[in-house]
Amino acid sequence: MPTAPKARLSWREPTMIALETLRTHKLRSFLTLLGIILSVTTLIVVVAMIEGANRYIATKVVNFGANVFLVSRFPIITSIDQFVKLQRRNKVITWDDYEYVRDNMRLARNVGLEVRRNGRVKYKTETIEDIDIRGVTANIGEMDVEEPATGRYISDADNEHRANVTLIGNDVAKRFFPSVEALGKTIYVDGEAYEVIGVAKEMGSTFGQSQDSFVYIPIQTHRKVYGTQDSGNINVQALGPEWMQPAEDEARMLMRAHHHLSPRDEDNFGIREPSAFLELWSNITGWLAKSSVAIVSVFLLIGGIVIMNVMLASVTERTREIGVRKSLGATRRDILLQFVIESSVMSAVGGVLGVSLAWGIAIAVGRLTPLPMAVPISAVTIAIIVSTAVGLFFGVYPARKAARLDPIEALRFET
Repeated sequence: MPTAPKARLSWREPTMIALETLRTHKLRSFLTLLGIILSVTTLIVVVAMIEGANRYIATKVVNFGANVFLVSRFPIITSIDQFVKLQRRNKVITWDDYEYVRDNMRLARNVGLEVRRNGRVKYKTETIEDIDIRGVTANIGEMDVEEPATGRYISDADNEHRANVTLIGNDVAKRFFPSVEALGKTIYVDGEAYEVIGVAKEMGSTFGQSQDSFVYIPIQTHRKVYGTQDSGNINVQALGPEWMQPAEDEARMLMRAHHHLSPRDEDNFGIREPSAFLELWSNITGWLAKSSVAIVSVFLLIGGIVIMNVMLASVTERTREIGVRKSLGATRRDILLQFVIESSVMSAVGGVLGVSLAWGIAIAVGRLTPLPMAVPISAVTIAIIVSTAVGLFFGVYPARKAARLDPIEALRFET
């Protein structure tokens, strides 16, 4: 005799059942998925904060220029005790240090010197206090991230003649020359008259601090006006990205030789390069990532347990349905698959809602605050996969319970 066709289950049917359950019981569904939504939202927001901050730091804070590192008086300082110790031990970076490194470097495309101090800039009746005054060699312009928008950079001829010329930042130009051409005008830097030969491109702000409040002058003019006691930074541009580490080692060797340090002596100068700053930043943000993982894990556990209990209640409500399906030929595997798919779809929907909420928060924070935010697609993908996996894991027990129901007893069951 021909056997009755089995009530085989397609992937589409349990998916539609899960979505219909979510639609029919909106409040229960929201409470069921709240843990998943919160965990995914937390994960995405924290990742967006870290990723945005990492990109911000890399492009605006530690961007010395292409393949550029600095030889300075101090390395990266992470504590007051370290600063006090290095303040006593480390020497200022002098013009002689710069010339020795410049004349002996073999793995550098450019070697320049920059000296900074704060001062006052005046034009007619307008005055800007606490301006960043930078004395530079001409080749700093080939390495620096600041470029002239109009006019030109400091030249070798400016340094040879100790000329009183200046390249001004965008903030200075806007303040002094809002509606007229700045080139050719004379401004006063700490009482000294300087002709404006260029206006730099706008750099914007970093963590709310303007990067356009500066004036560049020839370094020989800086030495003439302010003396030779200020410590400088030797800017070294390696031959290429693959030459960064060898160039740093060469610069360190030359500085140690010039300072007459023995093999046992510690460096009395510092070398600052972007990757060291980024590594320090990663260590700082590491605690945030670890904390977020702990919070997300708790939310996921709560969300998974809630889903499991809701699915157990669903199994009880649909006992007769399960009995009918089994009497029509559905196997344990069919029933198991049905409930596992339902729980996975529910948690996946929670993941999508969490991603949407987090994306909205990231956009709002990025537009309304100076805090940089960036949502990587990889984090979105991982969040949805993890949320779906939670539903899969916690849906197995209710599914197994449903699959093991005796069809006769299930048909007799009354809710």
